[in-house]
Amino acid sequence: MIELAIRKRLQGSVGAMELDVSLGIKEHDFVALAGQSGSGKTTLLRILAGLESATGRILVSGEEWLGSKIFLPPQKRGIGFVFQDYALFDNMSVEENLLYVNRDKALATHLLGLTELSELKERLPNTLSGGQKQRVSLCRALMKRPKLLLMDEPLSALDPAMRTKLQHDILTLHKEFGTTTIMVSHDPSEIYRLANRVVMLNHGKIVQEGTPKQVLLKTQGSQKFSLTGELLDIIKADIIHIAVVAIGQQIVEVVLDEAEAESFVIGQSVQVNTKAFAPSISAL
Repeated sequence: MIELAIRKRLQGSVGAMELDVSLGIKEHDFVALAGQSGSGKTTLLRILAGLESATGRILVSGEEWLGSKIFLPPQKRGIGFVFQDYALFDNMSVEENLLYVNRDKALATHLLGLTELSELKERLPNTLSGGQKQRVSLCRALMKRPKLLLMDEPLSALDPAMRTKLQHDILTLHKEFGTTTIMVSHDPSEIYRLANRVVMLNHGKIVQEGTPKQVLLKTQGSQKFSLTGELLDIIKADIIHIAVVAIGQQIVEVVLDEAEAESFVIGQSVQVNTKAFAPSISAL
């Protein structure tokens, strides 16, 4: 069980704010931290890791990591941390990167086998793809069988196919090693696939928490269907205007009247709503 109640003054996306979070996390949970950029997600992760200070208390399985008179350093917290930028040693092979953390060769072999990296164990990181590097980073984070695995948007730089592959690897390793995992992510599909609990932050505070279904699914019955995207262009066509919107990997067109067209700015984030919509899916 992880119990934390922390406060820290920091600079957010809309100016100065106070990160003020009280949270309990069960052992073996997979928790996703979600919310807008600058809401405090990565700072919270770094405080848990011992990479940043804060006031308050962190208690993990009865051991105090942070308190009024204690600040346990990162190396004593029994954590694994997966960064966005891989943070591998370029002069060491894949296998050597793992053995640097823990000289348990059997465990390294097992992890490399689970993530389909066995044939690459002698390669240097600069000869690997982004997806391969991230798998090495994930394996290295598990070399000490950590109680707590922390991941800061680990798949954000990867293409959709590779993200899906690594999501499977992450879930497999999370279950096999019985870790408690906390991941920062902006990707709703990633959160839905991996997490059993979502904590939504806004301006340093928890504004919503629950299962992915409770937090992420916004359509019930015949209610409207909403998607968020970026406004790429507005094209005038006769008496109407057409908004060109990027939603994920798709580009869609939405008809606007003149007044609506004048109210938008190219490049802004927009929400595409349908008032009466019966969605369907088909195989690709």
